[in-house]
Amino acid sequence: MTGVGSLFSPMPHDHHNPFPKEGRHSMAFSYRRVLGVAVVAAAMGAAPLAAQDSQPSPWSVGATVYAQYVYQLKDTASTKQNNFDITRGYVNLIGRFSGGLYTRVTVDLFSVGAGAGNVTGSYGYRLKYAYAAWTPTNSPLTYKLGMIHTPWVDWEEALWDYRMQGTMALDRNGYETASDIGAGIDGKWQSDKVNFQATIVNGEGYHGGVGDGRKDVEGRISVRILDTNDSSRVGGLRITAYAHAGKPTGGGTRNRWLGMVSYRSKQYTLAAEAAVATDSTTGTAIKDGHIYSAFGVYRVPRSAAAVIARVDAVTPTVGGNRLTRYIAGVSYQINPQLRVLADWDYLNYKNAPATPDLTRSQALFQTQVVF
Repeated sequence: MTGVGSLFSPMPHDHHNPFPKEGRHSMAFSYRRVLGVAVVAAAMGAAPLAAQDSQPSPWSVGATVYAQYVYQLKDTASTKQNNFDITRGYVNLIGRFSGGLYTRVTVDLFSVGAGAGNVTGSYGYRLKYAYAAWTPTNSPLTYKLGMIHTPWVDWEEALWDYRMQGTMALDRNGYETASDIGAGIDGKWQSDKVNFQATIVNGEGYHGGVGDGRKDVEGRISVRILDTNDSSRVGGLRITAYAHAGKPTGGGTRNRWLGMVSYRSKQYTLAAEAAVATDSTTGTAIKDGHIYSAFGVYRVPRSAAAVIARVDAVTPTVGGNRLTRYIAGVSYQINPQLRVLADWDYLNYKNAPATPDLTRSQALFQTQVVF
């Protein structure tokens, strides 16, 4: 390639050139100097553009879809099912910016039930998460504002890792929700040996509106007392406590108190929890109850297979039906994007002594697709 210096050298002597010698040298010097300056300027201008183009975009888009086939083995309360379904779908838009700024918007696709003009079997969508988060440089704290994760459900789902089968005990039975509108703080120390989350939210959940001005305060703290080969925020032998105190729309109280002991390594997950819930409006309890749940996962060594088991027991102290749910299954991680699960889900309702018990038994084939 011709150097910049050679662009300024005079042209060789040409006897047939009609211009005088001095003119030829002057014009050649002028043309080549302009060309050289243009090349250098273009190169200098292109450098930052190339650097800019090489920077990754701060935005990423992904989706998670849960699909299933269910065959109703037994149901004493309704017609047996034998169908395919999309139980849930999430579309995530995530932004990561300099200065510790993070944003997330998640759209939730869900099955629409009958009533209010809905068509059974159709699908609706709504926001599940929509928030901005900021983690100051070298700070263990992250501040969030918007439609955010509530402290308990998201953490327990990460520990269980089988949301594809269904929601957790408190969420499934209407005591907690995964997301709400408000503000919160996440914190972690010593590589998640201690992590916590605290929020103040409307208390109506991400699908319950903004309420009437009353607020709920929620907090979770988890301490790893023994390390394992899983150093994540749910890894190790942990003791976790959760508290939720609030006032529902219209007045009254909405309180939950929960304790859990859990163990998670790359091969095993074991957890047991106990919770007490008290709900009241105008002095009358409407959803008081004791909730117990235990679950385990065994990941087969040198394999993509795993065995799961879980039992939930809910005992309302005022009204309602006492229920017990058993879940057992085998999963296989086909690739990072696709996991399949074959499982059995058995639910038993204990009614008043004069009323027969209700049971429902299902065989399911479920998939989780992430892309």
